Amino acid sequence: MQVTELQNKLLTRRAVKQYDPEFKLSEAEILELLDAANKAPSAWNLQHWKFMVIHSDESKAQLLPIAFHQQQVVDASAVIVILGDKEAYKNIDEICAPDIEKGRMTEEIKARLANQVNNVYENEHYAYEAAVMNSTFPAMQIMNFATLRDLGTCTIGGFNRTQLIETFKIDERYVPTMLITVGKATKTPRETDRRDVTSITSFH
Repeated sequence: MQVTELQNKLLTRRAVKQYDPEFKLSEAEILELLDAANKAPSAWNLQHWKFMVIHSDESKAQLLPIAFHQQQVVDASAVIVILGDKEAYKNIDEICAPDIEKGRMTEEIKARLANQVNNVYENEHYAYEAAVMNSTFPAMQIMNFATLRDLGTCTIGGFNRTQLIETFKIDERYVPTMLITVGKATKTPRETDRRDVTSITSFH
């Protein structure tokens, strides 16, 4: 397969830990990234996510101890908190309405779909797992589109979730799945290797 310049950019992306604290993304620029992320796939198109952007210096200072004093949290232009929606079934009316209006879905199909979704969401374990799994899709989309714009990103899983929820008053409907720092790198990230794909793949 011939790798294009854009493909190579994505394939050579590395986690950025050191950011230029003087570099600032505007709210409009961040919303462009999130708009791309919002087009990620999800089960039943329920869009099991919400984004909380830590953008101001004050909010980043609040986040710093919650993220165990990782300096990238305050030096990055923004930190995007990915929230998984444990009650994504409640989105179905809002999500299906445009499809019905544009003739892409009938009320009958929507009712059948809603029945399937409501049945599976009776299992609270499924609701949690679906929130976590589906919210990772827009997270990767954020990193890919940031990379294409020559921005650095890094996912952070090490943070105090309880403290984050309490400090930023996150509704219990949502589970914080990860933080993503976004900004301008000041140092080329360390390269890493991957295992040979044949060693981790089996065909059946």
